[in-house]
Amino acid sequence: MRIIFLGFFALLCANLFANELDTLKNSPVLLDEVVIRSFKYDAGLRTLPVSASAIDRLTIENQHITGVKDIGLFVPNLFMPDYGSKLTSPVYIRGIGSKINSPSVGLYVDGIPYFEKSAFDFDLNEIDYIEVLRGPQGTLFGRNTMGGLINIYTKSPLIYQETLLSASLGNYANRNATVAHYGKLNAVSGYAVAGNYNHSGGYFTNRYSGRTADESDSGSGRVRLDWRLKDNLILKLMSTLDYSDQGGYPYALVDPVTKQTGDVDYDDFSSYKRTISSTGATLTYVTNHFSLNSQTAFQYLSDEQGIDQDFSPSPVYFAIQNQTQSTVSQEINIKSTGKGRYKWLFGAFAFHQAIDNEVILNYKTQNYSTQKLYDIPTSGISFYHQSTLNDLFIERLSLLLGIRYDYEKSSNDYLAYKNTATQHDQTDEFFSKLKFGQLTPKIALQYTFPDLHTLYASVSKGYKTGGFNSSFEQDEDRSFDPEYSWNYEVGTKLQFFENRLRAEICLFYIDWKNQQIYQPLPSGRGQMLKNAGRSESKGAEVSLQAGIFNGFTLFANWGYTRAVFIEHKNDTLDYSGKFLPLVPSHTLVAGGDYQIPLTGKTIDRLSVNLNYTGAGRIHWNEDNAVSQDYYGQLNGKVSLTKGIATLSVWGRNLTDTNFTTYYFKTGGKEYAQKGKPFTIGASISFCLK
Repeated sequence: MRIIFLGFFALLCANLFANELDTLKNSPVLLDEVVIRSFKYDAGLRTLPVSASAIDRLTIENQHITGVKDIGLFVPNLFMPDYGSKLTSPVYIRGIGSKINSPSVGLYVDGIPYFEKSAFDFDLNEIDYIEVLRGPQGTLFGRNTMGGLINIYTKSPLIYQETLLSASLGNYANRNATVAHYGKLNAVSGYAVAGNYNHSGGYFTNRYSGRTADESDSGSGRVRLDWRLKDNLILKLMSTLDYSDQGGYPYALVDPVTKQTGDVDYDDFSSYKRTISSTGATLTYVTNHFSLNSQTAFQYLSDEQGIDQDFSPSPVYFAIQNQTQSTVSQEINIKSTGKGRYKWLFGAFAFHQAIDNEVILNYKTQNYSTQKLYDIPTSGISFYHQSTLNDLFIERLSLLLGIRYDYEKSSNDYLAYKNTATQHDQTDEFFSKLKFGQLTPKIALQYTFPDLHTLYASVSKGYKTGGFNSSFEQDEDRSFDPEYSWNYEVGTKLQFFENRLRAEICLFYIDWKNQQIYQPLPSGRGQMLKNAGRSESKGAEVSLQAGIFNGFTLFANWGYTRAVFIEHKNDTLDYSGKFLPLVPSHTLVAGGDYQIPLTGKTIDRLSVNLNYTGAGRIHWNEDNAVSQDYYGQLNGKVSLTKGIATLSVWGRNLTDTNFTTYYFKTGGKEYAQKGKPFTIGASISFCLK
């Protein structure tokens, strides 16, 4: 099947290219400009002194981007490993990230902040636009964005009025159904209702049970109301409910000699269930001199994890984690709207998060269990400002100055018990408080040439708060300290041939102190965060996009990261000079979109999309003893459109590349999870306007 798909794909591309080249080669294409969607800047990302990537609606559809983790395939130096379950959804940008606890990269959906990585992995349904900003973004956006920021925007009913229906089938029992409707109530208000359902039969079979280990079901629903109350006053209301139920943790034993990964083989079914409710209200008021924006958001998350922690056919350990999170946040911004040389923005952000966590570890061979209860409320407030002075000293030279102050306080009310069939004994308790405050500045210079090329340089400070570990075995490991970074960046943004070719190049250096590193507990049953002494990350990013002729676009994004420990000792072990774990040395994506109108023929339009993604060497642990070599995957999609209907055939990992997506040690043994194999499917969609 894979060979047939590849052969068909290559033959189709060759024939179409030969037939259409003569008619299209004299039709120049101008690459689309970025539409401004963020309240916080007045210009597109290409005009800002920051390394950023934008993914528009057509790219999302054509390149078959269906989940948040797919975003990492198209952005240089963004890595979102796919392993374990949705609970384990870390994001790394330029080597900065966190495998457990709070993320180091921010995520916003329609302005609603997602505070916890356990909420990061969800299906992308009816998305209009995605932008990724690399480097600290605290002077414009929220807490813990020292690595960068992902902004996701859904479709507005004031722009789109249509009804969409789609369904897809694939191997491994993959099924998907989506329905959405966008309508107007009147000339000044519109509404959107959307829902989707996804099922996967799983990719890895558990030898012990004979069933797949990672079967999953998920579904979501969203409503949105956009209302122009007055010409200068807009209200947006958004609410989303997301549910997922998945088998997880398809970890298999690794042969210590050959390093080959065997079959999943453990006795207790492991799973992860999650419910997320996110609701937000945005009010924007615009005058000739200033704009005022208010964003109120509430998010509730409830999840349950069950995991066979010995990953063996023997009944040894089984862990259960139950967690609820409630987060309310309020952000207010005011910015200038005049045409003068000086632009300014002031903002304030406040939040309160309540986390209740229960961890139960069953010792099956010893007939007892431990129970740990955590009540961790966290509150914070921040104030930030950014000023831009254009035509500084000379025409087209701009200076940007930003500053942010964060204050947070958190407490942990902890209880521990040992339970047997006849007793319930308290073994530990404590109540602890933490307070954090930090000032983070930013400065950037940018020069715009008459032909719209830009050159910029920036220096910014990154910051991530400390916190409490949800697993620990020694008193000194109950909490961990904040981490800090100084980020230095130079870059250029270029466009040639009447905007048919765009290029962005960036070099960066990060001096990183007190880095929060995840460590296994001394017993090996769980993980915690500890602070390393000092690290550094340096590298480069290159993005290219070319409109060859009308309907034919090529793109390539490459990122290189060299992230190493400068000072890091763990007990008697010295990891100085070693590479940071879970950071690919480079990322690569190259591909193209070929859109061909076939007016007057049986088919109205044919679309051919192909991309190749690659990830460089990934070290799994601080000792760098085991790593994943470079691997690449080929992905493609072919679509035929007639009237309101579109039929698509898509494939991922067409080369059936064999790679490891996660590796770890526990109990003196080595385990790994394999990457997803070759998948293929077909979908049909209808668009009624």
